[in-house]
Amino acid sequence: MQAVSTFQWIDASSATQRLVFEAGQEIPGSVHYAIKRFAKPDDWMSEDLGILHYHYTPSNTDQQYVELRFCITGNMYCRQYNEACCARCIHQVQKNCNEKIESIDMFSFVFNASFLNQFSKGKNSHSVLSDEILAFTHTSSFSKPLPLCNKTRAVLEGLVNHNYTDSLANIYVNAQTQMLLLYSLDCIMGEKEINTITCKFLANEADRDKVIRSREILIEHIGEPITIKELSRKVAMNECYLKKGFKQLFGTTIFEFYQSQRMEHAKYLLYEKGLSVTEVSVLLGYSSISHFSTAFKKHTGLKPCELLFR
Repeated sequence: MQAVSTFQWIDASSATQRLVFEAGQEIPGSVHYAIKRFAKPDDWMSEDLGILHYHYTPSNTDQQYVELRFCITGNMYCRQYNEACCARCIHQVQKNCNEKIESIDMFSFVFNASFLNQFSKGKNSHSVLSDEILAFTHTSSFSKPLPLCNKTRAVLEGLVNHNYTDSLANIYVNAQTQMLLLYSLDCIMGEKEINTITCKFLANEADRDKVIRSREILIEHIGEPITIKELSRKVAMNECYLKKGFKQLFGTTIFEFYQSQRMEHAKYLLYEKGLSVTEVSVLLGYSSISHFSTAFKKHTGLKPCELLFR
């Protein structure tokens, strides 16, 4: 099957296929995502695939978006997860577990123009395709297949198998969807700019692990502001190296990544959880409501209270 026909098949047959897991989110100004896991039909023969769709509408910029879609097969899903059952499988006491089924995992992530613009170098950038996509200066819509590298597979697997719930799940998913965007833009570029390591110290696996760990710590401290100095101490790396390594591996600065994650979580707390502006500012560690409101408007273009009227 070709990429588009596979997704069309899933869309057309989703009502009849056995759905075993579903998750999603639609918050104005945030990434809209849907994750669906189906029991794999016996006659399913398609290979794993991904596709990036760039939707350009100059007559209505509010309708412009980038969608990432993935189809992954072969993962095993446990229909009745519990510690006793899984312990038997792990220790091979129960070799043929009747509760496990092979699945088809379908993912859709929609990034609108206002969300993507925060990562662009500028609206007049025409030098690299990734910048044209982020700023929507590429003047025609297109769809492009995405190779499924090990990094992309790891992120997708984490999105269906993580154990986080409620607010922690939102923080985790926000961070992982941005990694998918990074890897996907990397894949469609002729030159692998993101994968080209210019920081020599990143050739060392231990140093790369420290930078990766720093990102995890930032996610863990969404509600507890942390300085770069404190972060560098936690991972035992020089501040300058950490800043350069983070930018190299993740395509954004430490501060930009941290602020982005905090504001995306703020949207969730305001829109999905119904918390007040005061409650959200306190939860995210802001010293005053005005500081939080200023940061929120800078990131989203809206005052916190305006989100509820979108």
